[in-house]
Amino acid sequence: MAGGAVAATGQHVLATALPAVADGASALSLGINGLVGPDMDFRVAADAAPLVADPPPAAAVAGVDPAPVIADAASLVKVADLQRSVTDAAARTADQAAAKAEQAKAEAARAEQAKKAASVADVGRAIQMVTGRVTSGFGLRAGTTHQGLDIAAPIGTPIRVPIAGTVISSGPATGFGLWVRVRHADGTITVYGHINRSLVKVGQKVAAGQQIAEVGNRGESTGPHLHIEVITPAGKKINPRPWLDQHGIRY
Repeated sequence: MAGGAVAATGQHVLATALPAVADGASALSLGINGLVGPDMDFRVAADAAPLVADPPPAAAVAGVDPAPVIADAASLVKVADLQRSVTDAAARTADQAAAKAEQAKAEAARAEQAKKAASVADVGRAIQMVTGRVTSGFGLRAGTTHQGLDIAAPIGTPIRVPIAGTVISSGPATGFGLWVRVRHADGTITVYGHINRSLVKVGQKVAAGQQIAEVGNRGESTGPHLHIEVITPAGKKINPRPWLDQHGIRY
């Protein structure tokens, strides 16, 4: 009896101390299920609101920029080293390209020199084109232009090609009676007129110093001789004497 009285008294005190809610029930009835058993065990209802609310979220601070990131010295050194490495690599690449270009230029020059040397060697093996005597040069003669060099020699005297080439004509020719024409590697053409006999045919490859014909007296000729002409790759007839002298040809 005494325990029940004390419980009733305590409940009355709590009910008096807690504020009333809208529906007339005390806050105690919302937060406490009541007494259960003789041990006065209070049980909190599952849907009871917490007595203490969570603190409000901190207000966001607007308009504040993040603090700048400052690189340390070691990082700056690494960046500088990287930039220097890139610059050095580019410089090395440029140097290598320049070196290759110079090497290619030098090789081209050596090839050209070797080609000239081979040409000179060919000339050296054909130093005697014909054995005779110059009777008429290049230029005006009796009111007309003589476009070759006349070298008098007995009929049947060997005519040797001064430089290697390919035969492009061999046979009858107006004014010359018979002729042979040879195109050389650089495009120059040499013409051999008034010949007695041709020893080559069109399309034949001839070596420097090889006999291609014999001196004759055919066509418009006043005596046995070789008429030699030199035509540039551009098709212009030039004085044969300087060309023959330049290539070391004897006649």
